Amino acid sequence: MITFSKNDLIKKLKKIRDLGWVKNARPGNAGGVGNTLEDLLGIEENNLPIPNAAEWELKCQRKNTSSLTTLFHMEPSPRACKFVPQIFLLKYGWPHEEAGKKYSKDEMSFRQTIGGHSRSDRGFKVVIDRKNKKVLISFDANVVAERHKEWIKSVKKRVGLRELDPQPYWGFDDLLHKAGTKLHNCFYITADVKKENDEEYFLYKNILMLKSLSIENFVKALEDNDILVDFDARTGHNHGTKFRLRQNKLPLLYNKVEEF
Repeated sequence: MITFSKNDLIKKLKKIRDLGWVKNARPGNAGGVGNTLEDLLGIEENNLPIPNAAEWELKCQRKNTSSLTTLFHMEPSPRACKFVPQIFLLKYGWPHEEAGKKYSKDEMSFRQTIGGHSRSDRGFKVVIDRKNKKVLISFDANVVAERHKEWIKSVKKRVGLRELDPQPYWGFDDLLHKAGTKLHNCFYITADVKKENDEEYFLYKNILMLKSLSIENFVKALEDNDILVDFDARTGHNHGTKFRLRQNKLPLLYNKVEEF
């Protein structure tokens, strides 16, 4: 296996940038932009051959896409409550769209992508409590959209229309620990994309080195809707609670950003 230093990697990335447009080496593969870069570097997938590689990752993304990237899964506290299946699903859920078809007629769903800018159409919002160092989920029945009037009537019968009690939350320290195990220091490359004659090409244009993940930056990204909290549960299965990042926002999470 080849090995090279961080400086060697930077030099190789600059040479790839200077190549201009490069044909997608993995057509039909959603991760083709990263796989093509790894091929050009001559390295195996997800195996960065530099000293202390466990502390570094190579991340590559297409520019100007609207898709979200999953950062990590983490269920809210208080965990003893099993909040998502026992409270959100039972007390705030609604009939699954496949109830009576793919699933039983009693199948319930709680699927919500929640941000910190404004409340969802069902009244949920991410709220930051800096004093107690918590990221909380809040509920306000007064802003629920008219199209959900039957649902909010059912919520009133089941649990009432007050604020969530207890409120699900994540402690800042827990989030930093979880994020720190997933979001290592990294070389972050974004690529322009074009198509010619039904073939895809990449231009590896921007090369950044990201260091020192910041919990304050992470919390700010939640407030600014750059990170969203995604719940995805149904009666038969909780698919897990995810923290998801808007494309090309990764550098915002780090204290040190160096461009080459």
